[in-house]
Amino acid sequence: MKTAGVLDEILETKRREISALRDVPRSRTARQPLDVVERLRRRANDGLRLVAEVKRRSPSAGPLSRVLSPSARAVAYATNGAAMVSVLCDAPFFDGGFGHLAESRAALEAAGLSTPLLAKEFVLDRRQVEEARDRGADAVLLIVRILDAKMLQELARIAREEGLEPLVEVADEAEVEVALGASARVIGVNARDLDSLAMDAARASRVLARIPPDIVAVHLSGLKSASDVARIAATRADAALLGETLMRQDDPGPLLAELVRAARALAG
Repeated sequence: MKTAGVLDEILETKRREISALRDVPRSRTARQPLDVVERLRRRANDGLRLVAEVKRRSPSAGPLSRVLSPSARAVAYATNGAAMVSVLCDAPFFDGGFGHLAESRAALEAAGLSTPLLAKEFVLDRRQVEEARDRGADAVLLIVRILDAKMLQELARIAREEGLEPLVEVADEAEVEVALGASARVIGVNARDLDSLAMDAARASRVLARIPPDIVAVHLSGLKSASDVARIAATRADAALLGETLMRQDDPGPLLAELVRAARALAG
């Protein structure tokens, strides 16, 4: 496990947050998480599934749209074709929080929508997994880059015990093997380097191709247009995450609907 730059700053802050979170008692929920693998798996003649992200700010993009509340944006995503909604849970660097996750779940249920939620966080400790479960998540992000193999396996096990699906993020072929060693059923390939924040679409495409066909493969980061979505739809990817492109829209509905059409264009 080797990190540097922006990622080091995030993790240093995260460790302090975890220490405080451990002192907060759990507020358990009886809600049963949704089947994320079923929602994201792309079967023959199906279109690419799209995961839309609630993210108010990022180190690479700076401030993003705040016209809609996180919960209203989650509903807008769900009603315009998102297969899953990703909610940033980091406050210092992304202006997110577990509260946004809980608010999004409540708003989706009030609207009669059964859309899965991904808790997108820099997870280092089981208490974060528990908090994601208690706040309405169906899946939780686990990043190979910031975890050794043993801890990844442990956190993936804890997530499954909580009923959550681990979405394991990788950056290269070696990390795919680490994810498979943790019995990952959903693997996401980040096209953005977590240190330099630079995009590398060619690397992401190469790594996606190495994910076994029985594993749900998700392209993460860098998609901006219908042509970008169509390009990923032509690969073996089951799903793709859309973040900053949608977050620049005060009303993301029309653009997301357009991207969903592009994602389905190759379906038979």
